[in-house]
Amino acid sequence: MSKTALCLKVPKNQGEKTIALVGKLGLLDKTLRIHREETTLCIPLIQQPKEIEYRELKNQVNELQITVSAFVEKMSPPKTVMQVLENHLPPHLLAVLPQALDVIGDIAIVEIPPELEPYQNLIGEAILKTHKNVKTVLAKASAITGTYRTREYIHIAGENKTRTIHREFGCQYYVDVAKAYFSPRLSHEHDRVASLVKSGETVVDLFAGVGPFSVLIGKKNQSVKVYAVDLNPDAVELLAMNVRVNRVDNRVFPMLGDARQFAATKLKGLADRVIMNLPEKALDFTDAACQTIKPQGGSVHFYAFIRSPDSIDSLKERCSDAVEQNSRKIITFQYEKSIRETAPYESQVVLDAVIK
Repeated sequence: MSKTALCLKVPKNQGEKTIALVGKLGLLDKTLRIHREETTLCIPLIQQPKEIEYRELKNQVNELQITVSAFVEKMSPPKTVMQVLENHLPPHLLAVLPQALDVIGDIAIVEIPPELEPYQNLIGEAILKTHKNVKTVLAKASAITGTYRTREYIHIAGENKTRTIHREFGCQYYVDVAKAYFSPRLSHEHDRVASLVKSGETVVDLFAGVGPFSVLIGKKNQSVKVYAVDLNPDAVELLAMNVRVNRVDNRVFPMLGDARQFAATKLKGLADRVIMNLPEKALDFTDAACQTIKPQGGSVHFYAFIRSPDSIDSLKERCSDAVEQNSRKIITFQYEKSIRETAPYESQVVLDAVIK
């Protein structure tokens, strides 16, 4: 929409200086867009400058003209979900509205508390209104379960789908949230690990999923080999697609099957670095990591959940014991961090271990 307002016209080459001064004087109308004409810049004013303000403008800008012009109104910032719903839900229900959601591609995933389930479609529509990049809203309908680490969803707004394209650090990933695990909350962890990989390394991603670690490593490093293993055929199908679309098929190799079997056969003793993003049971596969690492040693990225009163230090002890039971030894933990809260009193942590 357009609106007529007071306008300060100045030469384009004096525009930046004038905008700063008008802002400093408190005269700039921030609800309207500055626009250009052939040789001048038109700056919207909230009121006629006072004499002292006009003199200050004139001292710094030789050519200026105050007139009236039509300006385009700026779009108002998007409202929050709570603001959209404040007239539709009673206060005690507004207080338990979910504050966080995961956005994977153009799909938003939200956890709806039981008392809000009768209003879940209303909440879904509010999310669509406040997140313009979202086309689908899904509500979690189960915990992550099973060998393939998937969960059930209820469609509550927008397009009824579970498949999307997610973009992260210059890569794009085909994801089906109903068929393969994917967490956008690990994006910085994907990038951190990929940045540690050195030229010429062989990396084994034992629980690769759709490839967020493997593909990014291949994208960032031209002279690596990445063996990306997963037991879920749907995940490996998406992984293979992601390898192709990101043009890393000459260095990232999808492998469908059991991580422990591959570690004992095709991948035995090959890896400079092993990624174990299976936090529910990564330590149970310590034998696979120890078999996969080269005889002279290498690095392992262990991911695990800890629940209070458990601690990172106690996890490190269990990790060291598990490695020693497989005739290896952890020289040092180069990095340790709680990377995200997954439930009350529970968090996901990572340990970067150097093994000999």
